[in-house]
Amino acid sequence: MKTQERLDLITRNLEEVLTPQDLESLLAKGTLLKHYIGFEISGQVHLGSGLMTMFKVKDFVEAGVKCTIFLADWHAWINDKLGGDKELIREMATSYFKEAMIASYLCVGGNPKDLHFVLGSDLYHGHDDYWATMIRVAKHTTLARVQRSISILGRQEGEAVDFAKLIYPPMQVADIFFMTINLAHAGIDQRKAHVIARDTGHQVAGYKPVAVHHPMIAGLKKPPVWPLPEDRKEELKISLKMSKSIPDSAIFIHDSPEEIKRKIQGAFCPPGEAEYNPLLNWTRHLILRTPEDSLTIERATEHGGPITFTRYEDLEKDYLGGSLHPADLKAGVGEWLVQKLEPARQHFANRRRQQALNKIVSLTV
Repeated sequence: MKTQERLDLITRNLEEVLTPQDLESLLAKGTLLKHYIGFEISGQVHLGSGLMTMFKVKDFVEAGVKCTIFLADWHAWINDKLGGDKELIREMATSYFKEAMIASYLCVGGNPKDLHFVLGSDLYHGHDDYWATMIRVAKHTTLARVQRSISILGRQEGEAVDFAKLIYPPMQVADIFFMTINLAHAGIDQRKAHVIARDTGHQVAGYKPVAVHHPMIAGLKKPPVWPLPEDRKEELKISLKMSKSIPDSAIFIHDSPEEIKRKIQGAFCPPGEAEYNPLLNWTRHLILRTPEDSLTIERATEHGGPITFTRYEDLEKDYLGGSLHPADLKAGVGEWLVQKLEPARQHFANRRRQQALNKIVSLTV
């Protein structure tokens, strides 16, 4: 694969690349790209953490990148997930979360052998150099900056938090350096940690990692304030991302067809609105994300009959013009999801995996 082809694969459908020039330089030199994306162990895997992530991971693999999924059990413990039970978090990391990411990769047509999983506890155990790396990161980062960065934990800047949560950002950056990652990947909500990694990279590790950020997937619920006020629009959009803690805002990768259709039917999908519309958001970022993709919407003859879209721009134009009704869009998206997530349902039909799924559901509902 030519350098430009690799660059196009790595960067397509991303919200941000820090920086394109740095990435191009690594590719031009023939440097092995070592990727990672880290996840707290906190609940069921949904479309954002599952499909959105794994679509990009598959792009990276096809571009010759070595991909790592980091199971951040210590970070989940620091952030009070699963009741702050460290041993339970570690158990669910390997019995449920790892399997859910494998299932997500199967859904996008990937081979699980492509993936390398690292558990935080295993990375840190017996490795004094890791903690020295974290201290070096902290020595090159101000307290004020760390306090501004706690938004990566889903916390508000200025919120009263225990001191352990201030260790979280330096640990996240140390993870990158200790694994010698040069392609750090996350949703755009993790941007602040990656900027710290880039700003401290030369002093701490002798290199500056490239950071790539995919868009956040919108949740299905109606915003508490509608229309979105101009002065709070971006803030509210981030707060309205899909959330595992609000089950009806999310489609989980192992949801049944009936559950998928129920949630989609109840979704916020205002006619004539594209700027904040969860169904259009999903269509753009998950369904019609490449020139090879298509979405067929079955409609009654009196409503125009079946129609197939291969470009998001065409679908949005029809939706805004009124020739594509919200109910038909919901039905089309729902059917696409039912089919796309079938490999995940099959993966969790296994008795051991089903038991792990039942346990995470019982812990988080």
